[in-house]
Amino acid sequence: MDPYQDRSTPIEDRVDDLLSRMTVTEKVGQLNHRLRGWQAYDKQGEHRYGMSKSLIDEVERWGGIGFVYGLFRADPVSGVTWASGVFPEDCWAIAQEIQAYVTEHSRLHIPVLFSEECPHGHQGLGATIFPSNLGMASSWNPELYSAVFRAVAGELVERGVHLGWVCTLDVLRDPRWGRSEETLGEDPYLAARFTEAAVRGLQGSSTVRPGGVIAVLKHFCAQGAGAGGLNFGPALIGERELREIHLPPMQAGVNAGAHACIAAYNEIDGVPCSANPHLLKDILRDEWGFEGIVISDAGAIDRLEGLTGSLPSAAVLALESGVDVSLWNESLLYLENALANGDVAEVVLDKAVRRILRLKFALGLFDERPSSASSHAFAFGQHSARLTNLEMARQAVVLLKNDHRVLPLSTRGQKIAVVGPNGNSVYNQLGDYTPPQKAGETITVVQGLRERLGADSVVMFARGCGIRDQSTDGFAQALSIAEEADVIIAVVGGSSARNFGRKSEDDGDAELSVDPDDMDAGEGVDVADLALGGKQEALIQTLVNTGKPVVAVLIQGRPHAIPTVVDQCAAVVCAWYPGQQGGRAIAEILLGDVAPSGRLPVSIPRSSAQLPVYYNGKDTGSGGLNYRDQPRRPLYPFGFGLTYTNFSYGPVQIEPDEISCADLMDGRRIIGSSMIRNSGSRPGIAVAQLYVTREFSSVTHRVCELKGFQRLGLAAGQEARVRFELGKEDLAIWGTESRWTIEPSVLRIGIGPDSATQEVTRLTVRR
Repeated sequence: MDPYQDRSTPIEDRVDDLLSRMTVTEKVGQLNHRLRGWQAYDKQGEHRYGMSKSLIDEVERWGGIGFVYGLFRADPVSGVTWASGVFPEDCWAIAQEIQAYVTEHSRLHIPVLFSEECPHGHQGLGATIFPSNLGMASSWNPELYSAVFRAVAGELVERGVHLGWVCTLDVLRDPRWGRSEETLGEDPYLAARFTEAAVRGLQGSSTVRPGGVIAVLKHFCAQGAGAGGLNFGPALIGERELREIHLPPMQAGVNAGAHACIAAYNEIDGVPCSANPHLLKDILRDEWGFEGIVISDAGAIDRLEGLTGSLPSAAVLALESGVDVSLWNESLLYLENALANGDVAEVVLDKAVRRILRLKFALGLFDERPSSASSHAFAFGQHSARLTNLEMARQAVVLLKNDHRVLPLSTRGQKIAVVGPNGNSVYNQLGDYTPPQKAGETITVVQGLRERLGADSVVMFARGCGIRDQSTDGFAQALSIAEEADVIIAVVGGSSARNFGRKSEDDGDAELSVDPDDMDAGEGVDVADLALGGKQEALIQTLVNTGKPVVAVLIQGRPHAIPTVVDQCAAVVCAWYPGQQGGRAIAEILLGDVAPSGRLPVSIPRSSAQLPVYYNGKDTGSGGLNYRDQPRRPLYPFGFGLTYTNFSYGPVQIEPDEISCADLMDGRRIIGSSMIRNSGSRPGIAVAQLYVTREFSSVTHRVCELKGFQRLGLAAGQEARVRFELGKEDLAIWGTESRWTIEPSVLRIGIGPDSATQEVTRLTVRR
């Protein structure tokens, strides 16, 4: 037995021994994430699969392979459907079969890692699909987010997957970006807390464990700041903006124990992230101590040919800049020649291979013989995952307006007209990176209301119009049912639904068909205008003209500019993409079974012309800049959300109210607190938010910055004190000497329900 095969030998020694035995070809093969996983098998019949020639050729070419990405991916991009893909109950077996083949056909018996997309649930057949990230961030509940990813990890482990790709790093600065739905909003502090939670949920700990899942965080870094809101757009930012806004989520992920990340497509100040040693080496590894792997995004290394002039030199540039693993890049094929020509030192290659092998040993892959499916317990679609999904869908809903307390609706004897393109559409409710759905997997708003109300009320539905098309042919039917109804629910918004190839299938009257021309969000689908598309606003106007109360429910992947909708409708509910349980959760909230508790993780603009509109922009010192033709303030501020009761916030108390820079640097903490009272007649959830504003500093400061939040359940008339701690990590600034520092200043410490409404006191930080 060689030392690397002895499980009693320390991992680093096993890595050293194995690396010393590998050829250059085998080493380059470990960087290989080139094979599209859905091309690794051939479906030969129901529950029958075989390994494809593509897989066999790839293993032979490299003497093994490092990774298989997307083995179980199913969506319009891969073209995998229920007819052609791997059934959930067969995943473990096919993964073990491929693992056995790769290991046996590797000279040194090196196993392969399986990685899968799971931004809001695994992108595989039969997986639990949760609300999109913007929705989950609206819960302001990182512990629930962690529970979501514990459920995701359970499903990945059942399928034999080792790495789960999750979107937590993109801080949203321009909602025209099609991938807005994948972000956790516009604030770095909120995104950092949720990133920690995702890592805890997926990995279970900061240590890689046999049989576990590794969190792969994406995208590093600043992809949410693309110029013009365009996908792949350059991030026109400097070091200070990078440090203050875009790096905190990844740093939090590293501190929580993440072992992998994806280098983003975009450039920062002229340097693509896959070719940025300052980002990937100086900051990520040297400053933060990250020891995991950095993976290129799909084809990102090949794009570096525009910098280097050739694919071989593009591969060398990425490797020397800190990228360890190549996803779908042809440039990797030339790396052997580059090493032979002396264009890159083998020690650089060895560093990347070492990190990959370390993960494989830590996961126990060298010490476990691939097992048969018959010995593997399968419990997919477990009840607890569905309950977690429903609870997250509930907490993701944000109530924006509720005039005359039109909500909650009566649960008896009502005629309800549900109108709009998202009222009964399965795929419009799920967002991008979604696998094909079977009948019964997703509950729409229409189904949720009918399920809850039963025979007590009549729920009618008319689509009315599409998301983007200009037809008004459906208005007549919509108006007909609206005139019969006591209340109208207009379910409008956007769609990230791609073409799933269905023509006319339905799910108990729910639409499983997809019109790809309706897609106005998702990866690669950016917009210039944030107004609702097509004839949706005209449809709402038609409904309002009936004189009946209209409740607007927004199902969407980005914050749309909706001033007209808000002006016309009696109530407005923002549900983002609420996932498979979304229709049930929305029905519960509309009918008062559950009180809304979501808060906005992103500002809602009045118009596209207002951008940028994020709350934590720079204080100009002029008392605020305004436009001549409309207010500068957003339509709804970051952190905003109503419920079915009212909360009052008492004065803010801090202890101490004066502190020295030295004491803060030594670890002394500031305690801030406020009494919150439920002054309404119903129980509810308050989301107390703490903000810090500087009155002066050596560099320009922000209007305010979130530094803490708490969810607090209070019965009617109940009050409780919320308590926050602030330390040097919360009060430091990126100073003129390009380092984090504590400066003398006067700080306003505010606690309140949102970024625009706070009770404030002052803290003096003296020299």
